[in-house]
Amino acid sequence: MNKRRKWLLALGVGALAAPIHSFAQQSDRVRRIGVLMGYAEGDHEARLRLAAFKEGLAVLGWIEGRNLKIETLWGIGDAKRAMTLAKELVNLKPDVILSNTTPATAAIQREAGAIPVVFTVVSDPVGSGFVKTLARPGGNITGLTNLESSLVEKWLQLLKELAPRVTRAAVMFNPETAPYAEYFLRPLNVAAPKLGVKAFALAVRSDLEIQKAMIDLGRDTNSGLIVMTDSFMVVHRKVTIALAAQNKVPAIYFASYHVEDGGLIGYGVDNVDMFRRAATYVDKILRGAKPADLPVEQPTKFELAVNLNTAKALGIKIPQSILLQATKVIE
Repeated sequence: MNKRRKWLLALGVGALAAPIHSFAQQSDRVRRIGVLMGYAEGDHEARLRLAAFKEGLAVLGWIEGRNLKIETLWGIGDAKRAMTLAKELVNLKPDVILSNTTPATAAIQREAGAIPVVFTVVSDPVGSGFVKTLARPGGNITGLTNLESSLVEKWLQLLKELAPRVTRAAVMFNPETAPYAEYFLRPLNVAAPKLGVKAFALAVRSDLEIQKAMIDLGRDTNSGLIVMTDSFMVVHRKVTIALAAQNKVPAIYFASYHVEDGGLIGYGVDNVDMFRRAATYVDKILRGAKPADLPVEQPTKFELAVNLNTAKALGIKIPQSILLQATKVIE
């Protein structure tokens, strides 16, 4: 883990920079933010994201324990649990709610009523029914979308460049926590034949199903794996990474932190940055802005990471073309 990420994890709100936003300084009323995280509380990546959100708020003058109270609940990548937690969070009557992941946002949408909601790490906010359009959300929900479907073709290109022998690629996800899967599968089915690859969906709902799927993929040396953006796959990433290595399956993941945990290659949005940016929207709403007037923002920072040790264990030589593009190289 790099120094910046370690600093974020260690960051206490009291250690943050002094508030600079005059409105927050002058507000006497303590504001309450409800946060529904779609991951496990002990997940280091999730904690980094939450720390970045708090850091962003502090820079804008919102200091936890001074003029701000944050209630955080953890959904552990389970859609049913998210529904229970959404009710609990709404009952706390926060001034604004931060949700992340599609299942968490869907649960909050059902319960929030008039409470403003800012989402992040949501792949298809229009298709999921959270907003009318990205430019004009039209309701009490807005936020930041984390991926575009066009990234699917990039994942497949990188996988094929890394492991040219791959002629069939599975796309792994849990349909209960990734109901938006078709948003990614449609462009993948268009891109795959151009690259000489047969792509297919691979639904999993437990560690045991991940294990069975990996064993099946490992039996065919021409198989590769794309792990789709999905809160379930985030929570179960260490199992997925270990089984991919054990069964010699070249896999590409949707974020760089999978590579830090031992994955072969990852390409996607810097989600820590997305959480920091979400603080700006929460700040605007606390100062009176309406979610309907705040366009959904798209990602601006992307990361490409590769793990040389994992590549060596799989007998894969990372092409120079990928190394030159990489923002993180794990040795």
